[in-house]
Amino acid sequence: MDLRNKKILITGGAGFLGSHVVEKLIARGVPVTNILVPRSKDYDLRRWENCLTVTRGVDVVIHLAAFVGGIKLNQQNPGKMFYDNAIMSTQLMEAARQLDIQKFIAVGTVCGYPKIPPSIPFKEDDLWMGYPEETNAPYGLAKRMHLVQAQAYRQQYGMNAIYLILVNLYGPRDKFDPDASHVIPALVRKVYEAKIKNSPYIDAWGTGEATREFIYVEDAAEAIVTAAERYNKPEPVNIGTGREISIKRLLETICRLIDYRGEIRWDASKPNGQPRRLFDVSRAEREFGFKSKTDFEEGLRKTIDWYIKNPNA
Repeated sequence: MDLRNKKILITGGAGFLGSHVVEKLIARGVPVTNILVPRSKDYDLRRWENCLTVTRGVDVVIHLAAFVGGIKLNQQNPGKMFYDNAIMSTQLMEAARQLDIQKFIAVGTVCGYPKIPPSIPFKEDDLWMGYPEETNAPYGLAKRMHLVQAQAYRQQYGMNAIYLILVNLYGPRDKFDPDASHVIPALVRKVYEAKIKNSPYIDAWGTGEATREFIYVEDAAEAIVTAAERYNKPEPVNIGTGREISIKRLLETICRLIDYRGEIRWDASKPNGQPRRLFDVSRAEREFGFKSKTDFEEGLRKTIDWYIKNPNA
């Protein structure tokens, strides 16, 4: 699909991932006037009439809007995590169906995978082989239901809806609020503030043994736009790097890049979350030629540099 002559709705387009997707589309030659980015303060997508309003007159929907955060936010808001994400996704796709849009790009999450998958790395065909890790299951399952809807709408209505599963993101413009952020921005802020205050130690959740896979936000945005152009099948597709790192090594790397030399005190009474997260990314490369390009430490350095320049982010 040539996106240059399409009118494209990007929910969440002013946010962390969405703003990078907008930049990728503009770089492809999509006119700015063809990119619609509704703001949540103007269009609450939990309301049906707003889903109809923002979808009317567009050709392609890229649905990125979500209520999302780290373990702490998930633990405090399990009901809101499920309802907000389920209702936004369900209503927006139904509005798109009723208005006969040409393509719908739905974005899922690694949090939807089983806590103990049958194999590592995670393969798309294993998505239904167990219950997600408990601390973020409501969010993960709400997102998983969007795949069910996409496949059901394709089967019954012939809707061209695709579903991409993203690993943990990191990069400039992320949320660095320690109560709501994901692991990398939370750790970057913690370490930087400890350095500024000359703190002799920092506290860290869990044991540090859990592993995570991270993809730089610009790479994730490139994958989404490429899939919008080239992928038209019902099967979900993992978007990641195919490389994992332990939280312990991640924190040590952040300390080194920020030049913080204090002690790390691990609190094993706090949850580790899912033991391992690692994607099989072969389907994305095979189906639409996507492979992540950003070296992890290079991306981490860019993230840290951005935060130091924008400490109130």
